[in-house]
Amino acid sequence: MSSEVKLKAESRTTFGKGAARRIRREDKVPAVLYGHGTDPVHITLPGHDLMLALKTANALLSIEFEGDSQLALPKQVQRDPIKGFIEHADLILVRRGEKVTVDVAIVLNGDPAPETLVTLDHQTVQIEAEATHIPESIEVDIEGLQVGTQILAKDLTLPQGSTLVLDEEALVVNFTAAPTAEEVEAELAEAEAEVGIEHDLSDEELEAQAAESTDDADDSDSGSGGDREAGEESSKE
Repeated sequence: MSSEVKLKAESRTTFGKGAARRIRREDKVPAVLYGHGTDPVHITLPGHDLMLALKTANALLSIEFEGDSQLALPKQVQRDPIKGFIEHADLILVRRGEKVTVDVAIVLNGDPAPETLVTLDHQTVQIEAEATHIPESIEVDIEGLQVGTQILAKDLTLPQGSTLVLDEEALVVNFTAAPTAEEVEAELAEAEAEVGIEHDLSDEELEAQAAESTDDADDSDSGSGGDREAGEESSKE
């Protein structure tokens, strides 16, 4: 369940790309806090602490600002596409006891029956839960499950106080027969052929190719010798 992460915020009065870069150089992150019909509040947050907090999905943040403390959830987080650091964060205000809709990760436990391929059709499931009791994940036991088994959203065991928002008939985990090694190789070869990938022949394949060429040459020589003999017989007559 969610545990509060306290972050000290500072007011932000300068805006634009240049101001944002200056804030990030100080190891801080520009952010906006909004919700419950209030005007957006522009703040800065400690960059390292925010990064650590957001390693947990749906992290519950306790924002300490101007002598007050407010609970918030990350709504949208912008990251640098190359370096991965947080560029900006949108935080939405929540209250204790308030229900919120969030996406929660599915975690599979155990091993299915042999030669079974497991496909996770939904990496996350949308649920409604109290803001202070959001589960970090929903665990699904797949130990020994056979080919043909299907786990639907309605089959999931949700934490107490949580309700399903996703369509209850949605397929979450599917179990099919695992492909054979030959099928995998054939599929890979077909895919490579489509994009024009060619591989060098192995030593065994080169030897087999050389042996085949030698056999073809011997057959050709035998045929030519037979023709010469037939021609000599004809000339004698």
